[in-house]
Parts: sequence; structure tokens; C-alpha cells
Amino acid sequence: MFAQTFGATTLGLNGILINVEVDIANGIPAFDIVGLPDTAVRESRERVRAAIKNSGFEFPARRITVNLAPADIKKDSSGLDLPIAVGVLAASGQLKPTNCRRQVFAGELSLEGRLRAVAGILSMAANCQNNNIAEMIVAPENVQEALLAGNLTVYAPETLTEVVAHLKGEKILPAALPNLSEGQNHNAELDFADVQGQIVAKRALEIAAAGFHNVMMVGPPGSGKTMLARRIPSILPDMTAQEALEVTKIYSVAGLLKNNIGLVRNRPFRSPHHTVSTAGMIGGGSVPRPGEVTLSHNGVLFLDELPEFPRTVLEVLRQPLEDGEVTISRVNATLSYPAKLMLIAALNPCPCGFSSDPSRECSCTHSDIRRYQKKISGPLLDRLDITIHVPRLDYNDLIRNTEQESSVTIRQRVEAARLIQHKRLQSFGLYANAQMEHKHIKKLCKLTPASIDILKQAFIKMNLSARGYDRIIKVAQTIADLSGIVQIEANHIAEAIQFRNDFQTISRK
Repeated sequence: MFAQTFGATTLGLNGILINVEVDIANGIPAFDIVGLPDTAVRESRERVRAAIKNSGFEFPARRITVNLAPADIKKDSSGLDLPIAVGVLAASGQLKPTNCRRQVFAGELSLEGRLRAVAGILSMAANCQNNNIAEMIVAPENVQEALLAGNLTVYAPETLTEVVAHLKGEKILPAALPNLSEGQNHNAELDFADVQGQIVAKRALEIAAAGFHNVMMVGPPGSGKTMLARRIPSILPDMTAQEALEVTKIYSVAGLLKNNIGLVRNRPFRSPHHTVSTAGMIGGGSVPRPGEVTLSHNGVLFLDELPEFPRTVLEVLRQPLEDGEVTISRVNATLSYPAKLMLIAALNPCPCGFSSDPSRECSCTHSDIRRYQKKISGPLLDRLDITIHVPRLDYNDLIRNTEQESSVTIRQRVEAARLIQHKRLQSFGLYANAQMEHKHIKKLCKLTPASIDILKQAFIKMNLSARGYDRIIKVAQTIADLSGIVQIEANHIAEAIQFRNDFQTISRK
């Protein structure tokens, strides 16, 4: 006997509808799954067999063949357990085959028949609408995520028994309702008001947040680089609905959505350890999964102790920093993931950390410092818009009782600058100055004659590349936006040049 159900899996960030065909025939008892299943899907045979028996149903002792179509796409989701189990019950006559063709089933089965959450539900739910399927059955932990797709009726049974009772019409499940999410909750524990001194660094990070610019902070140990970096999300504007949906989809596919939270509202802040692999940074696997650059999309990627990262890992950042996406090619698939991120790097000026510290003597030789600095390539440094020196605080800075500016106040200025950028850039599909290309700069950035003269001198004296030239203008435009001034004036260019410090120069301060 033949039956058909619908399941789903993901390919990249997109959901794929899987046609689960089940045929039960006479012969030596067997349970075969075909259609490019990976290990997790092949192992579903044992989970499905145990779940059906322990739920009080009969598992047919006949030859069972399950085909997962389309057969040319590798399936790697344990969420196919549920549609396979329903298909076996329908093909064996314990369910009417016509009752299980209107829904998409997505859920892992425990051996006792309980439904467990799976990754990528949001992408699967969004794909249902493209295939004119209006109902979806998922595990309770995945309900709010599935409802984010909209125009979809979602049911959340706890067990396989409840699924069968619902399909038979014996006990109809209530349709799940969305939990109304509250507004953005900035982390009140991380506030710039807690940071004593470091006026120049705070100013640089405000400019970076306003224009979504990449930043490198260089300073001795204990100067506050990490403390500053961790507070950057508190001054970034709230994510738009579209940005929040993009981030939620990424975290859903990566399996990082916990506690049925629904839409991700806080901007991502990722801080991978320096032992991260290349695949961990940009993504990888036989079917590529998102890496740290994609998990930082619309947020911040913080790399502490930058020279300690393997050079191969740092070099793979060059493409996503320039293009805003990363393309991963594997035998089974070639996928592109979004990676519009703000890179914040922190490092010491030398191996011992005290090369630029006036109160501590550096113990490194010239060759040690050169070797340390050469771990960071010129092309990568060229992609950093702002480079700042973060000096050690003196005693008076630490004991000063002057009230520091809060993140709320800084964020208001950042949001005002972003609003100016949005009006200027929206026709090009951009939202921040850092995303401008040379053609946008030529058309949109208006420089005064005095600012052009300063920029020309800087280009010659600093041996700037074309990319470095453009980045100075973009930073200057952000400074002008923070000031509410239309044209880029000489002082804006001068401040942008000041933040275009040379790494080697900072190390000798």
C-alpha cells in the first residue's frame, strides 16, 4: 500500500518541501530510506519504529520503502521523523492517506513518541506558503518560530498519539496563537556610563555605530578594549522588522533559537575564541551551515586578541567584509549566506602588550614585534575604517566621580545620524555609510574645497589605496551626519584621517 506525506528541510537559509513517499509491500521485513538521506535521517528508522510501537500503534512487519523527493537534494534534518512515521501509519492502513496530505509535518521523535524541536522551522514555514500549504504540525518548542511566517495555521502536539488523533478527527488540536513580543530590550547591565575616561575611544565607537564602520582598538592589557567592545550593541539602533526576521532565520537554521522565543530582537554580538577554525568562522560542513560571520549579520563580530587567530581564519574575512556575504562551495551544494556585519578587533601593540605603555617597559625585541604585527595582513587592515589607540587609564581617571554619558544618550545621536543616512541611501537599497561603494560616494558625498585639499594631502603622504581613500570619505560623511551638516567639511576629513591610524605607528606610541 502507498501513502504520501509532506515534510521539510533546509538548504542554506531556505526551506525545502520534501515529498515523503511510503510504500509497504510483501516480502522479507525491511525498512529502507532512499533519496540522499544523511546519517541523522537514516537513523530515523530506529526512532520511527520505536515511537510507533511505544505509542500503541502497530509497526508493520513487511518491506517498507521510504522515498524522500526530490532525490537530488541531500536531506540532513531529524525533523523528517514525524512525516515518515505518519506516512508509515497511513500506508499500513492505520490512518487514511487522504487525511495527511494537507499539512507539512516537522519534528523529531523520541523513542516514546514525543515530539522534539528541530532547527530551521522558520525557513520551512515560510516555504509552506510558496507551495500553497496552509497547515503545519511542529513540536511545542517550535510553535512561535513557525508562526513568524504568517498566514499559516500551526498545531503543536506533544506526542505522536496526539498527531494521529488530530488527523483522524477524534481530538482536534487547537491552532497555536502567537505571543505578542515586547519591544527591543537593550541590555541595561552593559552601559557606556560604566566606562571611565577613554573619550577618544568612545567618540570613535559612536562614529562606528552611526555608520556601521569596522574598528580596530590597539592598547595595552587592561586598558578597557573588551569592556568598550561589549557595550557597542547598546548604542546601535534597534533592528527593523526585516532585519529581525533575517537574523531569526539565520539563528533558526543554526539551531540557536532557545525557549521558543520567536523573533530575535537584540542585535547579534558574537565573540568567537581565537582557536576557531576557518569553517567555524565562515561556515562549513558537507551541507554548509552558517559560521560566525553569518551569525553576526546585522550585528557585531568581536575578535579579541586579533593576532592570536590563525592567519588563514583572518584572511577569509576579507570577502565578507567587502561584499556583505559569504559563498561556500561544497560537493553537495554551493550556498551564499548574508554577512553584513560590524567588525570590532582588539589587540595589544606587541606580544608582551606594553610597547605603547609609557609606564611599563616593553620586553619584546624589534623582530618579535614585527613578527607579531605581520600576522595581520595589509589587505585586512585596509578594510578597517577606524583604528584607535586605547591607552591605559591613570589613577585620576579611575577615581573621578564625573558622571559618564550613558548608552541611551549616545544611541539617540546614532539613530539621528542613521535617519539622515536612510533618507540619502534608501533609493540604493543601503542603510549605512559603510555600505557605500565608489559610485555612491561620487554621487552622494559633497566635499568642500578645503576638505578636498586635506584629503589630497593625506592620500599622498599616507600612500592610501583606492579603498582607503573611499573609507576616509565614508567615515567623514558619518561624522558630518552626526553633526547634522550636509557637506563634508575640512574638520570632518581631518577627524576621519586621525582615525585612519597606522598599526605600526600606534605600536610605537
